[in-house]
Amino acid sequence: MRPNRLRDLLASGSPVITGWVSVDSPYLAEVQSYCGYDAVTVDLQHGMYGLDRAVTLLQAVSAGPAVPLARCPSHDPATIGKLLDAGAYGVICPAVDDAEQAAAFVRACRYPPTGARSFGPSRGLLYGGSDYLTHADDTILTLAMVESAQSLANVQAILETPGLDGIYVGPNDLALSLGEVPGLAEPSQQIADALLHIAQATNAAGRWAGVFCADPAMARRMIGIGYHLVTPGTDVGISRAAAMQRISSSRGLVS
Repeated sequence: MRPNRLRDLLASGSPVITGWVSVDSPYLAEVQSYCGYDAVTVDLQHGMYGLDRAVTLLQAVSAGPAVPLARCPSHDPATIGKLLDAGAYGVICPAVDDAEQAAAFVRACRYPPTGARSFGPSRGLLYGGSDYLTHADDTILTLAMVESAQSLANVQAILETPGLDGIYVGPNDLALSLGEVPGLAEPSQQIADALLHIAQATNAAGRWAGVFCADPAMARRMIGIGYHLVTPGTDVGISRAAAMQRISSSRGLVS
């Protein structure tokens, strides 16, 4: 089976930088794969497309060197299985609030007897290789999202879930859940403390910690406090920021 390069990077201590596909453009997804990202995530939760486009977008990411990941839209095992069958080499699952939900997520990603994933790897065989079934459970990454007050309180129990590779923090939903304003480039002290606590707990548990970041500056800070995987913005956010900067520069408003 094609190895998952992210596992080697994470094991070596090198930070993993991920791109994020939020628009239905296979071309843009392919461009991101060639930009130098270690992985590119196809976002089925908030991306502006549905499950039917997952194969096309994962194919586009797979055309380049980046590892194809997917964020599933919910805990539904059938949808998670379909994304893995489509060739995702890792799944980020939203709204995992406790250890029971984390265990169900892992089961959906693993074949029996470890899990309950149905056999039908389809494109997984093409991208992964003919021995996909033998090695998929050890290759696919499972990342549960911590993004609520409940999941923050249960983070230690979530991290103890057998077969879970790590967690991925959604700081904006976490902020909302804790009564804070989401989308800030500089998180409040409460959110900053939570992010540090999650990173420390994850490292102590021997798991990998990922986090969505408002910009590269936040990504560097998160790496500095122990996060292993960072997403420095979405395709739309990066495009919008670059366009605004170029417009202002063209008008002579910035140097």
